[in-house]
Amino acid sequence: MSIRLASRGAATTRMTGTIRDSIRHTLEGRLGYRFQSEALLVQALTHRSHGRQHNERLEFLGDSVLNCAVASLLYARFADSPEGALSRLRANLVKQDPLHDIACGLSLPDALILGEGERKSGGHRRPSILADAVEALLGAIFLESGFAAAAGVVERLYQPLLDAIDPHELGKDAKTRLQEYLQGHRLPLPRYQVVATHGQAHDQRFDVECQLDKPKLSFEGSGESRRKAEQVAARAALEHLLRHGHH
Repeated sequence: MSIRLASRGAATTRMTGTIRDSIRHTLEGRLGYRFQSEALLVQALTHRSHGRQHNERLEFLGDSVLNCAVASLLYARFADSPEGALSRLRANLVKQDPLHDIACGLSLPDALILGEGERKSGGHRRPSILADAVEALLGAIFLESGFAAAAGVVERLYQPLLDAIDPHELGKDAKTRLQEYLQGHRLPLPRYQVVATHGQAHDQRFDVECQLDKPKLSFEGSGESRRKAEQVAARAALEHLLRHGHH
């Protein structure tokens, strides 16, 4: 059995997409939400390369739902934190990198409905497409069951990220924290250099080196984007400095 969605209206060209029952079962289990409308679920998973009935409007809606839900979670969890810190943290939580990680945890690469050319070029692994699909799913849940249901899914998906937050470093990513550490000890700022790239243009991984002058050390990080690799390298450098000092 497959789920099928056809575009509405008087047009003679019908755009359809399908999703296997096994993929739907896995996705809904990890979301903790069961869709009432099969058509809405399929639309949320359909990229514009597949046809007119795609997920961009749902993504637009889901982006706002996500921002509001994450803001509400942060407001409740960090009652003593100022607005600026909460805003920085929200921005870090709703950007592409964490959404891409969430999408992979949901097995969205297997569920996306793409045009043939987009799939052949590796679109089902592209971080931007996967992040957009997470937002589209949230938009679909909001339309079908309201904000409370969508916010509940956001809380479930973000629980591991929220639990890992250090309240003393609220809203600061690894590069920012490393820079503040070095400035606080009057040390030169780090340099970041791409030392290798792997894979095709549509599916690359980057190896980045974070170089410190004092102490004279370097740390490597790898990621699907240069920005993510820099964060990994900066985190390794910061953890070393916090553990061993800078002398």
